[in-house]
Amino acid sequence: MSYPRQDGPPQQREVAGFVSVFSALQRNVEQVVLGKPEVVRLALTALFAGGHVLVEDVPGTGKTTLARAMAASLSGQVRRLQFTPDLLPSDVTGVTIFNQASKEFEFHPGPVFANIVIGDEINRASPKTQSALLEVMEERHVTVDGLRHPVPTPFQVVATQNPVEMDGTYRLPEAQLDRFLMKLSVGYPDEASEIEVLRGGAARRSPDDLSPVTDTDTVAAASALTHRVYLHEALYAYAVQLAAATRNHADVRLGLSPRGAIALTRAAQSYALASGRGYVLPEDFKALASPVIAHRLVLTPDAQLRGGTADDVVARALAEVPVPQPAGGAGPAQSAGPAQPAAAPTSGATGAYGQPVSGAAAGTYGQASGAAGGTYGQSTSGGTYGQPVSGAATQAGVTGQYPASGYGTDNGRSEQPGYGQSDGGQSFGRR
Repeated sequence: MSYPRQDGPPQQREVAGFVSVFSALQRNVEQVVLGKPEVVRLALTALFAGGHVLVEDVPGTGKTTLARAMAASLSGQVRRLQFTPDLLPSDVTGVTIFNQASKEFEFHPGPVFANIVIGDEINRASPKTQSALLEVMEERHVTVDGLRHPVPTPFQVVATQNPVEMDGTYRLPEAQLDRFLMKLSVGYPDEASEIEVLRGGAARRSPDDLSPVTDTDTVAAASALTHRVYLHEALYAYAVQLAAATRNHADVRLGLSPRGAIALTRAAQSYALASGRGYVLPEDFKALASPVIAHRLVLTPDAQLRGGTADDVVARALAEVPVPQPAGGAGPAQSAGPAQPAAAPTSGATGAYGQPVSGAAAGTYGQASGAAGGTYGQSTSGGTYGQPVSGAATQAGVTGQYPASGYGTDNGRSEQPGYGQSDGGQSFGRR
């Protein structure tokens, strides 16, 4: 699958192609990682967002199985590092050796020179060795003896670690935690899934039995497509306000960094595209807030003594920071009845938040080139937040009344036009 280079939001066929690749990978991984569809989806979201994943849980819950299954699903270079206390930085990055035959120094690449690098029990290595990953995780190259060596593309580190309370572990430094796009926890399976795990174990089902379902070129092209997912200025501001809320929280000593805010928006774009949308919704930020933000926060000693957690801080930030609302409308949860979307400007005008209009009408948070649109999107059958009332769709140049009950699915032709760009009832994108 290839995507032609172009500007603007992804077209419908590009979105469908991305969803096809994403779903194939998810189905393949779930053959061995049972009962954890959301964990698998988040891990693959990080892959297409170009980020790294840290999986923390107690031993025996499938952390390494998840990493190996993701690697086995791609026909690229895969390397595994078993982190131990005596592992050296050169064992990770590589080393320069003098070749007596050629009378020259030659660089021997380390295990990080691969598309998928599995770092098993990363917190069992010393901080000195852990720091060997800092440069390559952020800059995608390794510097040895003053020479830079780029790693392949795509590049992802999938690291596992045991809780720091366990014997023989070293806490990862904040600078390294900040380089992981997400921190996930597999958790124990439910009863039905655990029974299926036992059956699979009896049959010796493992990641080694998986066949690749895509290649690295396809993943690289799909990852580039996520950069074109439409994200409105109001949602950029929403991400910054969430970051500020963590920094100003009384229980937080170290809040979300600008790198973390970038990670949140990049993950939201990938998550939205995997959901079949070429635009981001506030719900994407909410779904990703805890796995993207929580591991980057450092609580004060008093908060830790009280039993506070970083997840509590994230939940508080989501509750306090207002979600961007339609112009003149109440939010979905607070609305007691049908919302009145803002009046649409005429052809040649500019809609709310600076979005140009080339058609008859436009609504807040979207760009119209068709007939009429509702708040947060452009659709002839879409209203506030992209939820029209069945049988009460808008007409050309006229905006109808729609319930503001959420950002969910559509009862008309269009597909969630909220925050997106729609054309004549299509999902999104300039036509």
